[in-house]
Amino acid sequence: MTAAFDRFDLFFSGNHVYVNGKEFSLGQISVEILALENSVLTEIDRRVGAFLSAVWPFLQEKTDSAAVSAQEKLNAVWDLIFTLPLYRDLAMDTETAYHLLPLMFSDKEKWEEVLDIDSEGHAMFETFLNGLEYFGESLRTFRGQITEMLAMYFEPLKRRNSDAYAMAYMHYFDDMATAGALLFDGSDFGQSFPLEVKFVPMAHPTKKGKVILAEKAEFGYLTHFLYTEFYRALMAGNAPRRCHNCGRYFLLTAGYNTCYCNNIAPGETERTCRKVGAHKKEAQGRVTATPAQKEYAKAYNRLKAKKQRGKISVDEWNATVARAQDLKEQSERGELSDEELQKQLAAL
Repeated sequence: MTAAFDRFDLFFSGNHVYVNGKEFSLGQISVEILALENSVLTEIDRRVGAFLSAVWPFLQEKTDSAAVSAQEKLNAVWDLIFTLPLYRDLAMDTETAYHLLPLMFSDKEKWEEVLDIDSEGHAMFETFLNGLEYFGESLRTFRGQITEMLAMYFEPLKRRNSDAYAMAYMHYFDDMATAGALLFDGSDFGQSFPLEVKFVPMAHPTKKGKVILAEKAEFGYLTHFLYTEFYRALMAGNAPRRCHNCGRYFLLTAGYNTCYCNNIAPGETERTCRKVGAHKKEAQGRVTATPAQKEYAKAYNRLKAKKQRGKISVDEWNATVARAQDLKEQSERGELSDEELQKQLAAL
């Protein structure tokens, strides 16, 4: 089935979403939307505004030339929207999209419906125009809400899994519900979006001969999908996280807890943010370490080297490291001077 700007379907199964035969981890498309430059949304607004300014003359003039002129403005919108995450992987009905207004104008029955304010055709066309007008702002709203939620409720988490995410979302939900009651005359806060769902068997797109049970979902708007994917990702233990090195969002999948992405770090040609971040942490640890911690680290590395060369057994290694830890703790309690600690660790 071909897709349209305001009507597309895809498949959910397990921890993945399948788009036109391509497999994505739940949350990956939301991450790509979060990573968009603000200038992209600004340009969408500009192109949509130019199109809407051309639509009203078209509806008044009712000529082929006005239809073509408005369609050219609409095509500039499609040129940008169809390159966005999700849309670029859907099997879009570009033939209809890029000739929509002339096709509509040439079909007398459809055109009369568009002009009849009481008809279903007019309501559909109006919904289409409203969807385009609000499109850029809807993405800003999604990005703003998710960015704030992640920064305030998810970033402080010590553990990162579906249980921790559920607890964080509960606090967010409660705070938003309270704020809604105070600011919007008791309006209930909710995260609900219309979609049509069917459960179907599906051939796995990458594993030949494997069949999976999938949930086929049809959406009418991009942000309805994005919210759905984001919350499904949290349920699966996946969540977007902002890299502590480059500031870009990446998908933290279930079972991992890192604050650095695997993209090439700014100013680097090969090293990733994860590698750069590890070196930064190590360097910061050396700078902030106490004298006792520094002496213990030297002794630990020396003993580890002896174990690796086979000069001490595993049992000897464990006993000696335990003794080194005990000496470090004595020094931190003030029971040993730095000089005495250094001597005793050197004797191990």
